[in-house]
Amino acid sequence: MTESANDWRTLAASQDTSAYGPQRIVCLTEEPTEWLYMLGEERRIVGISGYTVRPPRAREEKPKVSAYLSAKIDKIVELRPDCVIGFSDLQADIAAQLIRHGIQVTIFNQRSVAEIFSMMYQLAAMVGQVERGLGLIGQMQQRLLEIEQAARSLKRRPQVFFEEWHDPHISCIAWVSELVGIAGGDDCFPELAKEAMGKGRIIADGLEIVQRAPDIIFGSWCGKKFRPELVAARPGWENVPAIKNNQLFEIKSSEILQPGPAALTDGVEKLHKFILGWDAAHG
Repeated sequence: MTESANDWRTLAASQDTSAYGPQRIVCLTEEPTEWLYMLGEERRIVGISGYTVRPPRAREEKPKVSAYLSAKIDKIVELRPDCVIGFSDLQADIAAQLIRHGIQVTIFNQRSVAEIFSMMYQLAAMVGQVERGLGLIGQMQQRLLEIEQAARSLKRRPQVFFEEWHDPHISCIAWVSELVGIAGGDDCFPELAKEAMGKGRIIADGLEIVQRAPDIIFGSWCGKKFRPELVAARPGWENVPAIKNNQLFEIKSSEILQPGPAALTDGVEKLHKFILGWDAAHG
């Protein structure tokens, strides 16, 4: 906390809820950064991930102190954060190093749509923005309901293969699978979506994907540009409906693989748009 907020007497005399909660936050991934900006609490952010692209102004305004699996520990310590926010077991080593420096660390581990909303609520509460946070969450939930309702008018729900990586093939994580369903499609590998780690969603034999005959293939190769022409050229894939009908689309990882506001807004909207287009032409 800041020096003034460190004194409980100052807090007791204050009517400003912004005096509570962390005042100097480092975000090790993009989603807490985007959410704090949406909450109007960007002043609290003192460091961000180098992979952050949402909102664009964050890259210009905040120092970049981490990648995904690594961080500039000395730089973070110099920023004197009173809270560092990270995501998942993959950042456990970073968290442990910071904790040894006496820094408070909060690691969220949201893997589903419901858990994303829970994370957003908790973070809003941490910075004294429960009311604003609930308002924004409510708007997102209402839009998801509208998309889900619109999807009921599809002539047929397409089979969807969402590829998070190409070598080896990795199918989508739970929140992406759920958003595909909300948008109107059916995940070809629903049994893999429950696996939290990427290694649990590896499809060793690409012909298994062929056998499930996806109508649409979405690619989001974890920051690497999706190459539909390479997918179409895979041996034995020529009769896959998605390839025969040229239904291969990229969803940028910043829009769908970040478990935060982006996936619940731009990500699901793009999924829905492509599924509606498929339905109009092939449903």
